[in-house]
Amino acid sequence: MLAKVWVAKKGYSIRILTAFCLFAWICMGSIHAQQVDTLFCQRQIDEGVFQRIKGKSYKEGCIVPLTDLRYLQVMHYDGNGNVCRGELICHYSISDDLLAIFRKLYEARYPIERMVLVDEYDADDEASMADNNTSAFNFRYVSGTRRLSKHSQGLAIDINPFYNPYVRKRGGKNLISPKGAEAYADRTQNFPYKIDRNDLCYKLFKAHGFRWGGDWKNSKDYQHFEK
Repeated sequence: MLAKVWVAKKGYSIRILTAFCLFAWICMGSIHAQQVDTLFCQRQIDEGVFQRIKGKSYKEGCIVPLTDLRYLQVMHYDGNGNVCRGELICHYSISDDLLAIFRKLYEARYPIERMVLVDEYDADDEASMADNNTSAFNFRYVSGTRRLSKHSQGLAIDINPFYNPYVRKRGGKNLISPKGAEAYADRTQNFPYKIDRNDLCYKLFKAHGFRWGGDWKNSKDYQHFEK
């Protein structure tokens, strides 16, 4: 049986699978390739998942049919080397891409601090980003606008967002989201979880045809990949 621990940060409980058993079994060959594949899986939105997202990320008036969305589970390493069970919701058209990308990131031990549904934060994007939570689907508007985000369709994902903030100008000043991430808007500095063009995460998403918010001209969204 895989050992489980519960870790709470900023009032949110997050389930983490401890690294030892899973990693040891993989190294010893006790888990066959087919079994590892089951740890990177997807399914349609069932009633259990729907009840978690109803009225939160799947708000009243959401234009995306539930049948177009997929619930994904993947494995990932956190910054402390723990093997974690991550979850997210995305559009079916990118679900295979995401599974392939996260499989490669896992094999490389690429650190992703946490990956739970944004609904654990009542679909509050600022709260999710402030907790450095990686997420995808959320029916919402682009920050500071009345334009629907690509996240509304499940066609975008934000990776390690606290360390890869959204930077835009207003009135000649930089506005940085989330609050508290101002130091990480300086991309000349080196720090954990940083995404740039030399980063494996960037390379994998680009190889799968995603666009990176760090390449935008009028603003920079270093956490953001979309199709």
